Amino acid sequence: MSAASCLLTEDQFLCSICLDVFTDPVTIPCGHNFCKTCITEHWNINVPCQCPNCKKVFYTRPQLKVNTFISEMAAQFRQSAQQKASSSSLEQQVSKPGEVPCDVCTGTKLKALKSCLVCLVSYCETHLEPHLTMSGLKRHQLIDPVENLEGRMCTKHDKLLELFCKTDQMCVCMLCTVLDHKTHDVVPLKEEYEGKKAELGKTEAEIQQMIQKRRLKIQEIKHSVELSKEGADREIANGVQVFTTLKESVERSQAELIHTIKEKQRKTEKQAEDFIKELEQEISELKKRSSEVDQLSQSEDHLHLLQSFLSLTAAPPTKDWTEVSVRPPSYEGTVVRAVNQLEKTLSKQMKKLFEVELKRVQQYAVDVTLDPDTAHPKLILSDDGKQVKHGDVKKKLRNNPERFDNCVYVLTKQSFSSGRFYYEVQVKGKTEWDLGVARESINRKGIITLRPQNGYWTIWLRNENEYKALAGPSVSLSLQSQPEKVGVFVDYEEGLVSFYDVDAAALIYSFTGCSFTEKLYPYFGPSLNYGGKNSAPLIISPVNHTE
Repeated sequence: MSAASCLLTEDQFLCSICLDVFTDPVTIPCGHNFCKTCITEHWNINVPCQCPNCKKVFYTRPQLKVNTFISEMAAQFRQSAQQKASSSSLEQQVSKPGEVPCDVCTGTKLKALKSCLVCLVSYCETHLEPHLTMSGLKRHQLIDPVENLEGRMCTKHDKLLELFCKTDQMCVCMLCTVLDHKTHDVVPLKEEYEGKKAELGKTEAEIQQMIQKRRLKIQEIKHSVELSKEGADREIANGVQVFTTLKESVERSQAELIHTIKEKQRKTEKQAEDFIKELEQEISELKKRSSEVDQLSQSEDHLHLLQSFLSLTAAPPTKDWTEVSVRPPSYEGTVVRAVNQLEKTLSKQMKKLFEVELKRVQQYAVDVTLDPDTAHPKLILSDDGKQVKHGDVKKKLRNNPERFDNCVYVLTKQSFSSGRFYYEVQVKGKTEWDLGVARESINRKGIITLRPQNGYWTIWLRNENEYKALAGPSVSLSLQSQPEKVGVFVDYEEGLVSFYDVDAAALIYSFTGCSFTEKLYPYFGPSLNYGGKNSAPLIISPVNHTE
């Protein structure tokens, strides 16, 4: 029986009405089994009587008798299930590695539920019972189970460590306070515990705040990466579109060039074919005439020869081909004109690109004002700090470390040590000027050479139309038009300084691969007055964000 019951499952002993193991199981005439109480209550509600499983109707209520076989099997199954549950509960109570075992258990060690600081023993649920019921043991201090209870005893006096010496920052026993720590600041362990716990709570709050800040920083970084990816995808799409347009222009120009050359070659070949056809026709006629001449020369009939000779001499003269020739077509300038047209297309495309780029950098516009503490004594600054020009009179100013004392330069009050920034300067009417950015540690005294090695990233105008980028060595710039307003853009992390002709939406020059490690200041050099020829000021202009 037990062997057979091992093959049976719980589902085979469940009543389909209460969904629990059978209690007093009965069998009804259709063969289905139910708890006696369950089927009785079911039939009390439903008339006529019907089997809940097969729906068979019994017009006369069947007599119910307990099915002893199924009843015994259900009882055995219930008992087996209870034994398994008890065994499983015991297994859960057995001490596992890392858990504190009961010190009283012999054989299999159960998991300790509490540790007693008086007995210095850890107890499982069963062996803890006396501490919960006996009045003498109820006064003992119980804590969550811990190992090495001996470590809670003073090694010197063999007493419980229940006090804390704040002076020496150590746990002590009662005897320690009388002997070794007599004059020290000693408090109960619980008091110090609560103080330290409060500190831990504060530390935990600070840690959680730091964690939260770092999580927010992670979100910020992820968001930046998403924005960067969107920007990269957008730039790739724009770049692909531009290069596709250029590629199509090149292919179209190439196709037109090939078509032009082939058309010239086709006309040349057609002319040659016409000449050859005409020549072959004349050759055919001449051969025919040659044959007639040959036959006539063989004739011995005097009259016939003379009469036929006259008809031969009357034939129309042949064409003079001496000056006729087929000259190869001229291709001079064909490729040049095609490339020139392509260059115009490229220039239009480049202009569109620069317009888009200028709109983008203008988003980083900043408001800057000139710093009078850095201005050379001959420079005249407007009250709002937006204009600077050279004056003929040297003002008496304090020669502070920030001031330029020899070169007519001035910096702004604002500095930048990260990110991107952009500003625009009106240079209209000037014959000479310098513009750019300079690092904080530049030399401001004596003669200064403008170049990146000395901390200056600048361009300048000299002699009305000579533009140079002072890259050390200088780079001459060929501009299609003279800028009236110059935009200066800096990407600190990228190491980029770019100059734009704002009105023409054209790039003037870019310093790339720069290494910035200090604050950067916008730099202005209005140059000398030259008797009024260069009297126009440099003007920091508000940025017009074009749509």
